[in-house]
Amino acid sequence: MKMVTAIIKPFKLDDVREALSGIGVSGITVTEVKGFGRQKGHIELYRGAEYTVDFLPKVRLEIAIAADQVDSVVEIISVAAKSEGEGKIGDGKIFVSSLEQVLRIRTGETGLIAL
Repeated sequence: MKMVTAIIKPFKLDDVREALSGIGVSGITVTEVKGFGRQKGHIELYRGAEYTVDFLPKVRLEIAIAADQVDSVVEIISVAAKSEGEGKIGDGKIFVSSLEQVLRIRTGETGLIAL
């Protein structure tokens, strides 16, 4: 079992969710987060005063899947979350890690059945 964690732009969430539903992914946890990487924030103007926004709004997706689904899920997310054309700085990152155990609290099921 694997955990796929993706940090993407908020307006790409619906595209990613629909694409993942199309390949049978049924469970996603979504968290609104803030962060920066190479983008390094930007300057905004509010009531005539400039201020720096260091942390940009992002969305964090967490998807627990079977190991054999990893390549297709990563591919789907990378295509659906990418900006038009060549892509842009700030499109996001995808992390894949191992899941040692999963337990469904309601039934006590463990492993792949619990996903």
